[in-house]
Amino acid sequence: MKNNLGLKELSDKELAERLEVEQMQLVKLRINHSVSPLENSSILNITRKNIARIHTEMRMRQLLKEKNNS
Repeated sequence: MKNNLGLKELSDKELAERLEVEQMQLVKLRINHSVSPLENSSILNITRKNIARIHTEMRMRQLLKEKNNS
């Protein structure tokens, strides 16, 4: 599967900022969805998966740094 988010090209700081933005968006979507159902509720799943992808990329970088330091 192709990574449409372009996470590998981002710096660590940009990745952390992207994570924060995605998490805030998910919170807003959940609140809006609880008040009145979203027209396309699959965006909740997409946003949640984007957050997981960002976490995965961050963890891969952390493991790579640990491997290089040892």
